Amino acid sequence: MITVDGLSKSFKVAKRSSGLRQAVKGLFYREHTIVEALNDISFSIEPGEIVGYIGPNGAGKSTTIKIMSGILVPDRGTCNIMGYIPWKERTSYVKQIGVVFGQRSQLWWDVPVIDSFELLRDIYKIPQNEYQDNLDLLIETLDLQSLIHSPVRQLSLGQRMRCEIAASLLHSPKILFLDEPTIGLDAVSKIAVREFIKRINKEKGVTVILTTHDMNDIEALADRVILIGKGSLLFDGNLDDLRKHFGTHKTITVDYQEDHNPFKIPGTTMISWSPKRAILSLDTEQVKISDVISSLSSKVDLLDVTIEAQPIEEIIVGLYKEFQI
Repeated sequence: MITVDGLSKSFKVAKRSSGLRQAVKGLFYREHTIVEALNDISFSIEPGEIVGYIGPNGAGKSTTIKIMSGILVPDRGTCNIMGYIPWKERTSYVKQIGVVFGQRSQLWWDVPVIDSFELLRDIYKIPQNEYQDNLDLLIETLDLQSLIHSPVRQLSLGQRMRCEIAASLLHSPKILFLDEPTIGLDAVSKIAVREFIKRINKEKGVTVILTTHDMNDIEALADRVILIGKGSLLFDGNLDDLRKHFGTHKTITVDYQEDHNPFKIPGTTMISWSPKRAILSLDTEQVKISDVISSLSSKVDLLDVTIEAQPIEEIIVGLYKEFQI
């Protein structure tokens, strides 16, 4: 469905020192530096996948999405999406995709949301029956009934983002590009957006490409992760494989009958200790969890044991450090 091969994109950025003299000089002569936003990026995505496209600030995520949505033209490389080359066949191509940029709006600021929806209906030439069916579904699942007759400027960020997602799906796109869709949202709004994305993926087979810094979004939605850093592709694989490879650290919390004698377990690091509870960390590549629990049971009278995996945020940070990005 999506094939990206050797995409490269660079930008010329003006460079100027501070001070009046440099400002005057800049009127006549400007120095520039070349920033490599993308460098030979290649991957493919199958229909119905939800892919997390992640990386630190400045890695090239948004540049990739803009090329794939037809907004930017790459310097080199090809991108074939459903048989379209996005920047060459943009008019016919954009009818097949939906795009949500977390910090950009496609809704008109001073008019009710429903007026923006109806204008988008005319722009995309959506048949009335299809438009009404989609609108009813979106209003129900995103809880928009109380919002659609309010001007966009009167909505909170979370309310506006729900409306933005609805606007991007009115024309039944086959692919949905989401760039920071939950930025600034409260917990309730984030959960609502995540549940909706999972629903349209499952029920309508919409392919979703998600870029975000919120690793909880990735964990809740994506089965596959593509990591980009300094414009280069660094990792492309299953989220479970990522956990197995980088998430070998575990935290064990044990509750036991009161015991005032601190203990040590080989292969573990004691994070905290009290007469009734201890928290230890370990690397499963160095020591088996079963061996640790066996050692614990020989030293204290266990009441409860809780084993927690390394949070996804820490795994991603570990990836960044490994690739030095």
